[in-house]
Amino acid sequence: MDTNLNPQGLNQESVQQPADQEQVPMPADQAGGQPAPEETKADPRFNITESEFAYAQEVIKKLSDYFDAKVVGQKQLKFSLVGAIIADGHILIESVPGLAKTTAAKAISDAVDGKFARIQCTPDLLPGDIIGTQIYNQSTGKFENILGPVFANFVLLDEVNRSSAKTQSAMLEAMQEKQVTIGGTSYHMPEDIFIVIATQNPIEQEGTYPLSEAQTDRFLIKEVITYPSAGEEVEILSRMETGAISRVDPPVLTIKDVDKLQEIAEKVYVDEAIKWYISSIVVASRRAGQIQNLELGKYVRIGASPRASIAFLKMAKAAALMVGRTYVTPEDVKQVSHQVLRHRIGLNYSAVADNVPVEAVIDAIVNSVKAP
Repeated sequence: MDTNLNPQGLNQESVQQPADQEQVPMPADQAGGQPAPEETKADPRFNITESEFAYAQEVIKKLSDYFDAKVVGQKQLKFSLVGAIIADGHILIESVPGLAKTTAAKAISDAVDGKFARIQCTPDLLPGDIIGTQIYNQSTGKFENILGPVFANFVLLDEVNRSSAKTQSAMLEAMQEKQVTIGGTSYHMPEDIFIVIATQNPIEQEGTYPLSEAQTDRFLIKEVITYPSAGEEVEILSRMETGAISRVDPPVLTIKDVDKLQEIAEKVYVDEAIKWYISSIVVASRRAGQIQNLELGKYVRIGASPRASIAFLKMAKAAALMVGRTYVTPEDVKQVSHQVLRHRIGLNYSAVADNVPVEAVIDAIVNSVKAP
């Protein structure tokens, strides 16, 4: 198992429960005396056979190794991309230019022998350029529906915030309902795998259209990329000289492999106490300003929607499987909290004025909830 799938820099001490913070209460039958999730069953792998577990680990390793061959460093991004594929969800990637957003998205999709489509978003991009349109056929005298590039297994929306709000909204039905409507006829996305990987640049404001809360909420997770270290940058230069980065390698997995991996991930065991823990974190984000001793709660303008709870559940299962477990622990939930909540918690102007990052607010909210 590739241990590099663990995000680096995660401070486990920062997510310990402070003694003097108010706890978000759980139901009486869930708080206190509840056995640890792994103790609920004699065999925590009771839903997943040994052969399924071994298969999942092999597929995850192939995805990880393929990513490492194309992208230098960015272990956190690898964790999020592989996790999103396992959880069958869309991912939003944000960073300044030149940090391999597109390269990483292309690498993870190239690893799978499926249909890939790249859509370069520009201000003049129309909804029909994405989902398709109707064209009049003179020979038949009828209108014909032409499907757009969105009908693929992996869709890369490059610089999604450069497209207009009307064009951005064209993806909402496709991402949420996995179907689009053209000329009154509904067309379904690929039944096996349909994952949207969108990238955006947070620093350029000219000619951009920020995504609305309704649009960002459709993404299962959001990952923010940081600059590489000096050593990693030297490795990038070396790979550029040898041509390793630009080389196109054949895929190592099929769509059926990923589909089976997702089915196995759904069987990962989640104790009822973990579900209450997830729910309590999401509820705490909605009333952060009312929780005593939660100083950063005053910066929260809007909390997370129920989609956050669903994303927590899916990503926690993926995180557990990536580290070689078939059951979810509270640490798995904490581990994915930034990815799940950073685009679902809205901060007010005071947070901007005081230079308070959303990740700090998320840590404070998670710390205010007692882990089972």
